[in-house]
Amino acid sequence: MQQRYAAITGVAGYVPDYVLTNHELEKLVDTDNEWISSRTGISERRILKGKGKATSDMAVEAVRLLLDKTNHLPTDIDMLICATVTPDMTFPSTANVICDKVGMRNIPSFDVGAACSGFLYALTIGKQFIETQACRRIIVVGADKMSSIIDYEDRTTCVLFGDGAGAVLLEARADGTGIIDSILKSDGAGRHFLHMKAGGSANPPTRETIIAKEHYVYQDGPQVFKFAVKGMADVAAEVMERNGLKGEDIAWLVPHQANKRIIDATANRMGLPAEKVMLNIQKYGNTTAATIPLCLWEWEKQLHKNDKLILAAFGGGFTWGATYLRWAY
Repeated sequence: MQQRYAAITGVAGYVPDYVLTNHELEKLVDTDNEWISSRTGISERRILKGKGKATSDMAVEAVRLLLDKTNHLPTDIDMLICATVTPDMTFPSTANVICDKVGMRNIPSFDVGAACSGFLYALTIGKQFIETQACRRIIVVGADKMSSIIDYEDRTTCVLFGDGAGAVLLEARADGTGIIDSILKSDGAGRHFLHMKAGGSANPPTRETIIAKEHYVYQDGPQVFKFAVKGMADVAAEVMERNGLKGEDIAWLVPHQANKRIIDATANRMGLPAEKVMLNIQKYGNTTAATIPLCLWEWEKQLHKNDKLILAAFGGGFTWGATYLRWAY
C-alpha cells in the first residue's frame, strides 16, 4: 500500500486594509525609513483597526476564503487548529471562536502557542491526524494581531510587527505529495530574551503592570537575532540532510518573515539563490504565526505539483523548526 501523506490542498490569506509605513513610524519613535529598511527589510505593515476587532476576525476571513476556493462547506471540516500568541481572550481558544463564526460545530478545535513557529507546530499536529485517518480534512490557521501587544513608543519592537492571517486545508494524498518530514525544536532558556512580562499566572494584571507597560512584547534584539540566525539555518539544513536534499532540489524556501538578514542567512546555508526564496516582509512585516501561510497564499500561482518546499521558522520560547513537503497541486 502506498504511504498516505497529509497534503496542503488549498491556501488562503487575509491582511487588514490599514497600511502603517516606516514614514508614519518616524513620527512616533526615534527612527527613520533607512534604518528600518536596512536592518529588517520592512517598509510597511498592515494593522487591524476597529473597536473589538480581534485575531479571530482576520482568521475567519482567511478560513471563509479557503472554504470558497476549495468548494467545501463548514460541515466538511473535521478539525481546526489555530496557531496564535494573540488569542481573542485567555479562554475559550481562538479556534473555538473561529469555528463559531464560520459555522463549524461538534469538531475538535484548539490553539497552539509556539510564537513565530506556531504554524509549523500546528501543521505537524494536523499531519498526524490525517496520516492516522482520524480526520479527513483539517484547517490549520496561523493568525496574529501583533498590534494589540506592541508598544508604539518602543522602536525596538514597533517597527517589526504587523497583523494578518493565513489558512491551509490538509487532506490525505497517496501520490507522493504532501508533508514528508518535520523537525521541531525548543529551548525554554530563550524565554528571557523574547516574552511578554505580565498578563499570565506568574504575573497577573495589576495597575502597576499596566503603568510599567509589561503587557507589551519585550525583545532583546541582538540575542534573538543571534539565536534565530543559527537556529533557523541549522534546522533547515538538518531537514534537507535527513531527506537527502541539495539546494538544486528545492523549488522554494518558505521562511518565517522576521528579518531579511535571518532569511538570507538561512537561504545561504541551504545553497539557495534569492529567486527561490519567498519574501513579503517588506510589505507585511512580522505577522508571527501568519507569515508562512501568507507566503504560500501569495505564491500559490507560482507553485507546481511535486515542487519541493522547505518551510522554516524561529520564534519566542525559543521555538524553531523546519518542514519538508511536496506541493500537491
